[in-house]
Amino acid sequence: MERVYESKVLKTGREILVVRNAVVTGGASGIGLAVAARLRKDGMAVATVDLTASEDESAFTADVTDSAQIDEALAAIHRQFGPVTVLVNAAGLDSFKRFDDIAFDYWQRVIDVNLNGVFHMVQAVLPDMIEAGWGRIVNISSSSTHSGQPYMSAYVAAKSAVNGLTKSLALEYGPKGITVNAVPPGFIDTPMLRTAESHGYLGDVQQNIERTPVRRIGQPEDIAAACAFLASEEAGYITGQILGVNGGRNT
Repeated sequence: MERVYESKVLKTGREILVVRNAVVTGGASGIGLAVAARLRKDGMAVATVDLTASEDESAFTADVTDSAQIDEALAAIHRQFGPVTVLVNAAGLDSFKRFDDIAFDYWQRVIDVNLNGVFHMVQAVLPDMIEAGWGRIVNISSSSTHSGQPYMSAYVAAKSAVNGLTKSLALEYGPKGITVNAVPPGFIDTPMLRTAESHGYLGDVQQNIERTPVRRIGQPEDIAAACAFLASEEAGYITGQILGVNGGRNT
């Protein structure tokens, strides 16, 4: 098990100890995997929640759309790690389909994973954060919420709602010592992106790089670095923000 990172924070004039245990959803691959690795590097104890099963003792299998599965996973995480004070919602499901071809059950599945999964996870960990008087929630949304994206209406709608939810939760739980921010990634080299590219949904990668001011494709570690900062003590005065990490594609 990774070393448990602890720090002291002040609350109502008395000193309390906050144990930094993190949960990262979608932690089996892509951005979630990179975020989990970075938080561990920073000294946190990190558990991942993903549909993909793993032999790793810190990986827990659950569908983020199923609150019962989440409760079961969180109970196991509590037994192994203790209370959760950092949550990164990185689980996601992309969607490429003409709007008039979308059946409601397809629409609902995309909303369930990308929006309702965030709802379930935040509700599951909030009691720990409220009791600690300290918490960090980072929601991975999407740069497509800035400009829209053809054939991705369900995905863009869900991720846009995540940004709105982030702002509302920040206002509601800031007085309790909990910050809530969102990171909308830009053009990031993940298995999800490469699959979309292989189906011709995203155009030529090189052309996308040439349209990116920093002239490179983003890496999952770029997103992980932003998440690590927002999960830190130093980011305690930052909440309700949408921090784009996109190489300048959206400003």
